[in-house]
Amino acid sequence: MNMINTPESSNISSFGYEESNRVLRVEFKNGSLYEYFDIPEVVFNDMRTAGSKGQYLAQYIKGTYRYARV
Repeated sequence: MNMINTPESSNISSFGYEESNRVLRVEFKNGSLYEYFDIPEVVFNDMRTAGSKGQYLAQYIKGTYRYARV
């Protein structure tokens, strides 16, 4: 999985998407790593182009999709 670095984000260090499993992986600046499951590719693409990755994650992914800390 290729990770996209987000130096402009105050909370997210990097994130990436595995299309075959529909898994979004998010690494936070505090070092924690989470995987979100059953993420449609369009949601990943929207996050990739969002002005604020953290706000997009909070508004459209957290509380909607299953996740696990890795």
